[in-house]
Amino acid sequence: MTAPLLAQRPSKALLIGLVVSGVLALIVLAFMLRFGGPIGFGLSALLAVAPLPVLLAAVLSLDRLEPEPKLNLAFAFAWGAGVAIVLGIALTVVGQELFALMGYGSAVVSNLGTVLLAPVIEEALKGSALLLLLRRRREIDGLTDGIVYASMAGLGFAAVENVGYYLIAFGAEGAGGAMQLFVMRGLIDPLGHPIYTSLIGVGVAYALTRRTPARIAAIPLGYLGAVFLHALWNGASTTGSLAWLGTAYLVIMVVLVVLIVVTVVERRHLVAKMGAYLPGYQQTGLVTEADVTMLSTLSARKEARKWARGKGLGRAMGDYQQAATELTLLHLRAELRGMDPVKFAMERDAYLGAMAHARRW
Repeated sequence: MTAPLLAQRPSKALLIGLVVSGVLALIVLAFMLRFGGPIGFGLSALLAVAPLPVLLAAVLSLDRLEPEPKLNLAFAFAWGAGVAIVLGIALTVVGQELFALMGYGSAVVSNLGTVLLAPVIEEALKGSALLLLLRRRREIDGLTDGIVYASMAGLGFAAVENVGYYLIAFGAEGAGGAMQLFVMRGLIDPLGHPIYTSLIGVGVAYALTRRTPARIAAIPLGYLGAVFLHALWNGASTTGSLAWLGTAYLVIMVVLVVLIVVTVVERRHLVAKMGAYLPGYQQTGLVTEADVTMLSTLSARKEARKWARGKGLGRAMGDYQQAATELTLLHLRAELRGMDPVKFAMERDAYLGAMAHARRW
């Protein structure tokens, strides 16, 4: 049996949010099927889903050291695919109607919707998934967690949005038009939405895991960064200029590299902290020097799980590794944010209990 702290019961609010978001996503897809026809919708859905396994694997690979709860990840993805899509469409249409009432021509209204309204509205809606997860703030232990949750919301949003765009291209130019758009959205720039919203994720995670005065500004700064990147790409797309598109793409790729560096640095920091904190528990008999070495690299963890599976202890080894990692993160939370000593002791003992239960070698 896994310790309660390692397998928290899902909150009712999280389950309701997941169901509502999933239903809204299905409703949007049903409308697309109704108005696009089975052939166009089938091709569009196939093109939208095709890159998802690789993209999801890439995002989740960032969080292998301390995987986030699957239900939380599913909620973030569904929120992007459902609530964010529906409200994004509705609010953008309302905004464009307001600009039209102000006397702007149709071309200007369309460009304002693409370059101004869409980035401002969509990033706020996708990023709100992070804010809703603040109620389960112990799940966000670092910047990597913020990036992962934001990326999941972005991938959900992009998947459903892409079905719509491919369907429009199919209606205008047939299968060739849909395939041509797929090259741009599905192959050249498949990580646009996850990268934009990741800046909000970094801001939220920084605000949660730091005690510096700067944390107050982290969330709005992350949001502004996301809006800027989104508007930069959309604006470049409206110009039809390869030079502008190339510049926007380069900026976005630089941000992607920075986000990857952040996750690598944070992972190394966590590994170093394992070497600092876990030896203090050697007297319990639950941690040995060999265990610390094993826990300190992803390759050694993988080899240990492989060895354990051969002994019929694969699940036990996974639970032990997760509990030891969570124990290290508990120390980090106390170091970075401060923590009530009684609460710290209770969580520490729960993790040690999970390690004791799992350790059967």
